[in-house]
Amino acid sequence: MPTSRRTLLKGTAAAAGVFSLDWTRAQAQAETVRIGVIYDLSGPFAAGGSVASAVGAEIAIDLCNEKGGIGGKYQVAPVKADSQSKADVAINEVERLISQETIDIIDGVYSSAHAVPLAAKAEQQKKILWITTAVATAVFKDKNLHYVFRAQIHSDQYGQAFASFIAEHAKAKLAIEPKDVKVALIHEDGPYGVGVAAADEAYSREAGLQVVLKEGYSASAPDLSALVTKIKRSGADVISHAGYNPDITLLLRQARENGLRFKMLFGAGAGYSQLDKLRATFGKDIDNFCNIDPVPAQLLDPSKLAPGIGDLTRTMVERYKAKTGATDVPPHCSMGFNQTWVLLDKVLPAAKEKYGGFDPESVRKAALDVDIPPGGTIQGYGVKFFPPGTPLSGQNERSTPVVMQNAGEHISVVWPTIIRTQDPIFPLPKSSIYAA
Repeated sequence: MPTSRRTLLKGTAAAAGVFSLDWTRAQAQAETVRIGVIYDLSGPFAAGGSVASAVGAEIAIDLCNEKGGIGGKYQVAPVKADSQSKADVAINEVERLISQETIDIIDGVYSSAHAVPLAAKAEQQKKILWITTAVATAVFKDKNLHYVFRAQIHSDQYGQAFASFIAEHAKAKLAIEPKDVKVALIHEDGPYGVGVAAADEAYSREAGLQVVLKEGYSASAPDLSALVTKIKRSGADVISHAGYNPDITLLLRQARENGLRFKMLFGAGAGYSQLDKLRATFGKDIDNFCNIDPVPAQLLDPSKLAPGIGDLTRTMVERYKAKTGATDVPPHCSMGFNQTWVLLDKVLPAAKEKYGGFDPESVRKAALDVDIPPGGTIQGYGVKFFPPGTPLSGQNERSTPVVMQNAGEHISVVWPTIIRTQDPIFPLPKSSIYAA
């Protein structure tokens, strides 16, 4: 049957419409970079800093898109996942992002217990895992990773800061030599806590401090009174505690109930960086406790940083407060924002322009080219990743933590001395319920 001219024109127009629609979709996809974003948005880790990190990452993505996207051309489309504070869920969610969502780049990860298996999975499948928050040195040490990167600090640096602070201040503040300072090292028994405690022990012994107790426990333990008793019997002057959130609350409550006294308590980030949560439970009891972590960006002097970094920090702070209603911005927000911003602002533009795409191989090469000097990020440190073939391949060699002290409703930097904003109060004043 012959085809009429009208039918032919209709068919041609329809075909043209379909082609135009497909072309529009193809262009839209070509101009969008889909990135997996995984954090613990529920479960105990959520309140320990994971949600704050997720908000920081979200602000970085929003800001990048408002500036035109990656390199001013490519919008970022986040594909979010909740690891629910469970390692098996984290593994399954990353597998979903890779297999079902066909994601090549995954940003986030709060827990070191999740980071260890996720790093192995990403490496095996040659996908980029960009760790923003998890700190365990074990994630990278001697793994020779090629596709996993972390601009964040690592847990060995907590021990170095802890021992250096005490050794530097023992004689002037405690009127005793470092060799006479007794320290107790307590920690949750996952990769995060184990890594921090191992570093604390190594650097404490190197500094000549007395390690009188080193004890791990399950972060889900219902009772820590036996641990409190061991700390009391050890006669420790100083306690270093690597914990999350419910376990910190349990320990401090039982320490108070059982009359545990000490000269100072040092947290190691995680739950100790969520000052608002601790203050809601303990009020002034936690005044003057110290905490080791990457610095909250707003505490730094912007005049000592690269041009424009101060403005970036102010934007992050304003948006975090607007999104959460918080009065203080915790360190975890800076972690989520800073690491994500390095990925979006430095790595991905170079991956496209220099290496031709956003595929894992191009991103990997661009990451190894990154060379940000100290003062070039909102957290003060620079970024240069250890290359393959080195013991910490993929880890930022320029990252550094600080020692902070709870100063009433806010936080001050007390170490390194060169950038401190307050002379440390050490030991705890007699007004503290925990004071020795």
